[in-house]
Amino acid sequence: MFQKLVSHNPDLKLLVEKGYAVAIDGGYLLVRDIPYLDSTKALQWGAFVAKLVFTDTEHFQQDDHQVFFAGSVPHGLDGRPIPNLGGGAVQIELSAINQDVKVERSFSNKPKATGAFANFFEKIESYVTIVAGPAMELHNVTPYTFRVVESMPDSVFKIHDTLSSRAEITDLAKTVSEDVVAVIGLGGTGSYVLDMLVKTPIREIRGFDGDMFHVHNAFRSPGQLNLADLGQSKAAVYNHRYDSLRHGLVLKAERIDETNAELLDGVTFAFVCIDSGTARAEIFELLAKQGIPFIDVGMGLQRKNGSINGMLRTTFFSAQTARETIDRGFAPLSDDAENIYKSNIQIAELNALNACLAVIKYKQLRGFYYEEEPLVHQLFEIGDMKIVGE
Repeated sequence: MFQKLVSHNPDLKLLVEKGYAVAIDGGYLLVRDIPYLDSTKALQWGAFVAKLVFTDTEHFQQDDHQVFFAGSVPHGLDGRPIPNLGGGAVQIELSAINQDVKVERSFSNKPKATGAFANFFEKIESYVTIVAGPAMELHNVTPYTFRVVESMPDSVFKIHDTLSSRAEITDLAKTVSEDVVAVIGLGGTGSYVLDMLVKTPIREIRGFDGDMFHVHNAFRSPGQLNLADLGQSKAAVYNHRYDSLRHGLVLKAERIDETNAELLDGVTFAFVCIDSGTARAEIFELLAKQGIPFIDVGMGLQRKNGSINGMLRTTFFSAQTARETIDRGFAPLSDDAENIYKSNIQIAELNALNACLAVIKYKQLRGFYYEEEPLVHQLFEIGDMKIVGE
């Protein structure tokens, strides 16, 4: 993959040909073996890290004129910190394969003539002149080591996750990277939960739904409708829809019950997205028995003054207190024949919002999002747009 990027990006090719120790880490360009002087004018070695913006799977461009630096404050031949570097202290967490590169600060130095770098080669050359120049002169060293460091970290994604690197949240993205998450039910809310999860670096996502994908599903699920999807299993439709995005997606056209509970082996978290209370009760029992924490979602809608009103529910069941939470009756374990949602199911915005609340809660549990108070049960009322919880 690295060589393919070199062949399709002339500025990366120029860096490699000149002898820089170049690597790609997700959405970052790394240039190692950068010499610089510390406050005593002793020789130190650092690395530049720059954000990549992939325009497709094989081409990238710069994010801006700034770079990150793994190393202490670089000094000049006069023993003083090099001026006009701007930036400040910052931390960027790279993948395990590049854990030796500890980003400590950023630099911001625009070229005076143009105000912007034409490409990565021009950017790195400029910063090497400023940062490494004094060390190259004093110690007769060079950053052109021709060292091969082209290994790229393994990823669940088939394209580069530049969203996390651009936002500088790669460390937070890793909070879910070891999870095996099950989505039980790929209907309205479940399909949106799946859509959000496939875009996170979760190691494996398993989805279960025994139903077929029909016309009404197209009105309450994300993504483009392919007419060939109609009449196929939901599992097959979503497998095809997300196959080009990531690895580790296992969707099965099966309903989860006690006869196939082994499909949940190894699962570390689950989302229950079904509208049958009796089926929910059986699934709750299976998850509680296996010690799998889970979030259950639901809607309760009625017409009021001619309009639809009601609640969206998000309930968390921890591995330790699942049975206690079940006994509190937050989630209905029987079927409500009066729930209008069963007959008027084309309400995509409510499905999506219910999924958002569930996924946000999951990410709070993993430390991705801040949580002021650890709520286990939350209700969103449509009429007054308020969320209450306990």
